[in-house]
Amino acid sequence: MPEKSTDRRALKTRKALTNALAELLTEKQLHKITVQEICDKAELNRGTLYRHYLDVYDLYDKIENETIVAFALLLLDVQDQSTDEFFRKIIDYISHNRSIFKMVFSPNTTGQLRIKLCSIIKGVFQQKQIEKEGAQRLDETELELMCSYRAQGCAAIISDWVTGDFKEPEDVIVKIISKLDSNTEKLF
Repeated sequence: MPEKSTDRRALKTRKALTNALAELLTEKQLHKITVQEICDKAELNRGTLYRHYLDVYDLYDKIENETIVAFALLLLDVQDQSTDEFFRKIIDYISHNRSIFKMVFSPNTTGQLRIKLCSIIKGVFQQKQIEKEGAQRLDETELELMCSYRAQGCAAIISDWVTGDFKEPEDVIVKIISKLDSNTEKLF
């Protein structure tokens, strides 16, 4: 049975396992990754993985859930900030969690985590637009599609940045996304 510990050693171990799986997912598909490969990459023994997770899929599910929760909390925290600051915080978060986001945008994953993260961004855009408009000028379908377009556009730029191995400076990415998103927002 996996243990639920929050001591520093256990957190360090889980982070090593998370990073190992995330790195392996940039190289191969989830169903082709073994517990032994994860443990070898994390420089841990198999028993250590089983002390924290049931198997490879449990580890992946936990990474996915933790990423979604952390990202949603971040967006709740920054949703009322200026466009530049909103995107600066997102880009900073992604930069500090590079291995996870390399996994998110890897062609070896199902893409479900990317879809869920885009859905969270879309929801924030919808909420911001509803609050801005008061009585909605757009019908529900139009609002949803336009916010989807904005979220997918932001995700495309982030995806290119991540899969390009973070070559461009964070400030450049923030500037580009902010500029494009501001122009898209004018369409509302």
